[in-house]
Amino acid sequence: MFSNLRSLIFKLDPETAHNLAIKSLKFNLIPNVLEKDRNNPLFKSKLFNIDLENPIGMAAGFDKNAEVYNSLFKLGFGFVEVGTITPFRQYGNPKPRVFRLVEDEALINRLGFNNLGSKNVLDRIKSNKQIGLLGINIGPNKDSVNRLKDYLDCFKTFQDVADYITINISSPNTEDLRSFHDQTKLNELLNTINKEKQNLGSKIPIAVKVSPDINNREIKKITEVLLSNSIEFVIVSNSSDSTRDSLNNIQKYQKGGLSGKPIEAKSTKLINEFYKILDGRIKIIGCGGVDSGKSAYEKFLAGANYVQLYTGMVFKGPNIVNMIKKELKELLIKDGVKNFTEIIGNK
Repeated sequence: MFSNLRSLIFKLDPETAHNLAIKSLKFNLIPNVLEKDRNNPLFKSKLFNIDLENPIGMAAGFDKNAEVYNSLFKLGFGFVEVGTITPFRQYGNPKPRVFRLVEDEALINRLGFNNLGSKNVLDRIKSNKQIGLLGINIGPNKDSVNRLKDYLDCFKTFQDVADYITINISSPNTEDLRSFHDQTKLNELLNTINKEKQNLGSKIPIAVKVSPDINNREIKKITEVLLSNSIEFVIVSNSSDSTRDSLNNIQKYQKGGLSGKPIEAKSTKLINEFYKILDGRIKIIGCGGVDSGKSAYEKFLAGANYVQLYTGMVFKGPNIVNMIKKELKELLIKDGVKNFTEIIGNK
């Protein structure tokens, strides 16, 4: 059905199309996908000690205001991450701010953490109990004078309702946010979060989402900080503010974060660099260009324990999880393994 509607959807402005997708899921206008291969032992795993039917997650950015996470679970996603959410409501950057690069199977966005604010989102989650594993991605307001406090306030707001919280230091669309990749600044941020976690007696797992545009020296310093602060997961990676020259679409030099197929190889290489240094001490969620069984397979081989996607669903439609599982199943059976975890890091 999506293939028939795609040309019509792609005539709409990308942000309008996205809002339409959210409304369709919210009001159950997109039918639940009938899973033919549910509970296949090939895909079963645990995330934060919670059983997962499969390791394919929805990345933050799709369900910014936590409106349709349960609908996404019904589409087959093993886990869902909502946000990025800031303490206070903000509009984000001026429109137009999302660009669809059809020939490249990519998006460029400079949304700028547009969301309804933590109080609005908290109330919604409390009134709509999640039916699967829910992560909440947090960040600072654009005009904040104390970004450290913003992260802390969001952490305190959501630590009771989330299954895990992601510290987003990697969006290219909030000025100077990526400065938190600096070893000293990142250590201060994570140390502050950990102290609050202890004060609250919280057991909430913490993930950190990093940029795909970091170099090997930065990777080593970041891993040292993650390990010293007992971070459970690292998400590799966010959208890229480079990687443009080989693109075909005329809009390729729009300012913003590039996501989708063009950053697949870059993300996979970065995952492998983190995997080699971390050696299993911190788990990895691989994100960037996942839209098929083969792309997920490559992420697992590189060292990802789980994968996330967003742009892939824009181009492949709401049945993408089943499409990935079907192809991934064939690849895993060909390998003669009983569970996908057996291939992690076998690149």
